Amino acid sequence: MAENMKISLGLDFGTESVRALLVDLEGKELGNAVANYSHGQITETLPGTGEVLPADFAFQHPNDWIESSAEAVREAVSSSGINVADIIGIGVDFTSCTMLPALKDGTPLCMTDDLAGEKFAWPKLWKHHGAISQTDKINRIATERNEDWLSRYGGIIGLEWFFPKILETLEEAPHVYEKTEVWLEAGDWYVWQLVEAEAEALPRSTCQAGYKAMWNSQTGFPSPEFFEALHPDMKNVIKDKMPGRLVPPGESAGQLNSAMAEKFGIPSGIPVRASLIDAHSGVPGVGASEAGTFVMVMGTSSCHMLNSNSEESVPGVAGVVKDGILPGFYGYETGQAAVGDAFDWLRKLLSQDDYREMMEKAEKLSPGADGVLCMDWFNGCRTPLMDGSLKGGFIGLSLNHGNHHLYRSLMEASAFGVRWIVDILRDNGVPVDKFVATGGLPHHNPLVVQIYADVLGLPVYVHPSKQGPALGAAILGALAAGSEATGFSSVSDAVDKMAGERENVPERTSKVVNPDLEATREYEKIYKKYRQLADVLQKFDK
Repeated sequence: MAENMKISLGLDFGTESVRALLVDLEGKELGNAVANYSHGQITETLPGTGEVLPADFAFQHPNDWIESSAEAVREAVSSSGINVADIIGIGVDFTSCTMLPALKDGTPLCMTDDLAGEKFAWPKLWKHHGAISQTDKINRIATERNEDWLSRYGGIIGLEWFFPKILETLEEAPHVYEKTEVWLEAGDWYVWQLVEAEAEALPRSTCQAGYKAMWNSQTGFPSPEFFEALHPDMKNVIKDKMPGRLVPPGESAGQLNSAMAEKFGIPSGIPVRASLIDAHSGVPGVGASEAGTFVMVMGTSSCHMLNSNSEESVPGVAGVVKDGILPGFYGYETGQAAVGDAFDWLRKLLSQDDYREMMEKAEKLSPGADGVLCMDWFNGCRTPLMDGSLKGGFIGLSLNHGNHHLYRSLMEASAFGVRWIVDILRDNGVPVDKFVATGGLPHHNPLVVQIYADVLGLPVYVHPSKQGPALGAAILGALAAGSEATGFSSVSDAVDKMAGERENVPERTSKVVNPDLEATREYEKIYKKYRQLADVLQKFDK
């Protein structure tokens, strides 16, 4: 290992595990490790009590985030052989909106003796869908009051967001709300544990606040009058239960404290940057530093990120935040609530041990899966409808169809969902020029990428890094160290040098998946049927 090497550590927190990635300032991977959460997704029974959870509840254990990240960092360091003194910065990305109630000393309420057995004291995972009525209430009251901030979210806020989950706790378990001293995103909680900070100065990411908590750099959070209209006890929720300072991604949130340094096996005092939403971190991670590149972070769910030079009102976007992804741009977030987990759900439902046989048969089918059409709302619809209560389904089935028809139609539905999002953006004046796919799914499922390209009618670039969000976290971690330490003149300079394309360098060259134009023509007809089915299913459960 070279002397005087400068290394950044990226920590990428997913739904099931955390990844630690060590890279140098040219983006070369030096060490990489993944550690699963001991409790995984808590969706069936509450730890300790065995209480059966409602079907739409999803929690995580905060201790898993600490212990699993420490395990991953130690393994990555060990496998790399680096000198830990060369680590100059730490970046963190996290699922969002995953959030929790805590005390002012940082203790999660679920880890206190009196509330460990109370389900509403536990961290709510991003996919927790218990706050349906509360989301409806927030949207109704915001619309009635003509709240200015609503237009930045396409006129409707999502079921998975921050304040619906708070309101759910207040209405269902007021004693938990009363004992909560700090409401915060899990990513912010984790960074708070890494650095030395009192509650009044805990670093809150402007990325998470902007996209999931209706915050704006000019106007701040919604007014006390709005929160009072939701519930009298929420009037002063910002002042009384959300202490801290707002820190943009890429800026230092503080320095690694000695207790966490000892857990990680690295020196204390390393700059730590504010947390970034995992999908947003995938944008710098694939080297996308320009406007018009639609970055598809494909995993359990998919988030689609786009930087633009202008702010437009787009129905159903998850948010438009100035400087929300990279400085100098308006960052648009859109997404699909079920992708990889829908594929896995179907595999389990059909009792398939793996995908290979289904994949091989599905690949031989023509566009349209022999008449089977799917609506992919198996965890609700994120963009463009922002309705977590919607349900998916299959139509056109006969006794002649098999597992592979269902699988192919589900992948096609996922692609149609992306096409719908792109249409909405373009129809409202937001250019979409290029498609880049990242995350684990595009690398192990080439068929779905081909279907996406065919449906979109344009090439899809599969970035070579399988750790796009982790690399993005590492890039912004390096930036936390400052330009004197890195030599980077700007964020775009860092993105280009650490993740940009390089000719004749395989590990920095994307795979290009071109569309089959005949398939594109066929999908144009089927896409119209998908949209017709969407119109029907929107009314089905109402």
